[in-house]
Amino acid sequence: MVLLHTPPGELGAPAAPFNLPAAVGGTRSLENYREAKALVVMFLCNHCPYVQAVEDRIIALAKEMTPLGAAFVAISPNDAVTYPEDSFPNMKQRAQEKGYPFDYLFDASQQTAKAYGAVCTPDFFLFDAERKLRYRGRLDDSPRNPTAVRRQDLKEAIQEILSGRTPSVQQAPCMGCSIKWRGADRG
Repeated sequence: MVLLHTPPGELGAPAAPFNLPAAVGGTRSLENYREAKALVVMFLCNHCPYVQAVEDRIIALAKEMTPLGAAFVAISPNDAVTYPEDSFPNMKQRAQEKGYPFDYLFDASQQTAKAYGAVCTPDFFLFDAERKLRYRGRLDDSPRNPTAVRRQDLKEAIQEILSGRTPSVQQAPCMGCSIKWRGADRG
């Protein structure tokens, strides 16, 4: 496992379009979330211990913020050949077992992860209603221990967007496992 920290986000950058298969069936595109006042695009996977450590907190955040106008979408970009736990069938199973209240999409080509500049799992991108990047950073201040959380950075940023404000540019990086790039695409 290679631990990485996310680079600063290019605030104001537009959300990259995507059209990916969903664990619940069919495909989802950026357009599916057009009504949301805030959109959280998360790069996750099944096997990463950093994702597993925050998974229940992500689910709880999505359940809390979705009724207020935020939308969440998770994208798994990992090479499922090298990491079979991250395969599409296993993604479907994980989403069902955990009761994901958001779409879980499979980026088999890894082009969406590259378009967003994702580097690790988890990696969080928050866009406003115009789909401009307003936050890229950590979920909270305790990536491994939920009982030690003192600051919920992503939640605060979502609340600011939903209130018509721009989140603070003081954004702490997220940390997680490196994205498992395919073959020659390994970074």
